[in-house]
Amino acid sequence: QVQLVESGGRLVQAGDSLRLSCAASGLTFSRYAMGWFRQAPGKEREFVAAVSWTGGYTYYADSVKGRFTISREYAKNTVYLQMSSLKPEDTAVYYCAATTAVLPSSWYTEGNYNYWGQGTQVTVSS
Repeated sequence: QVQLVESGGRLVQAGDSLRLSCAASGLTFSRYAMGWFRQAPGKEREFVAAVSWTGGYTYYADSVKGRFTISREYAKNTVYLQMSSLKPEDTAVYYCAATTAVLPSSWYTEGNYNYWGQGTQVTVSS
């Protein structure tokens, strides 16, 4: 049974940094590209970042580029999202997801992901 379990979300102030973690189990971690999505209240879920199977290629939404960093640690089957210079508009539930889709262009679309975590809440106060 595949499980993706996010952690690290909490209430922070604008300008703070925060690291989210997503622990994967029940799958061959190195065969999946991993992504982070987020959903703010009243809005659709949106792409945040993705990392390739090898960890060598990363992709970001324009809204987080330069502030967020996605990475993965194979020894722990874990993907991270390091967030800095947080803004109130970053407030959302953050989801981790895994995909076998080959093309990086596919990783921006939630429908191309095979597995999802339950989400972790990040709240940024002004």
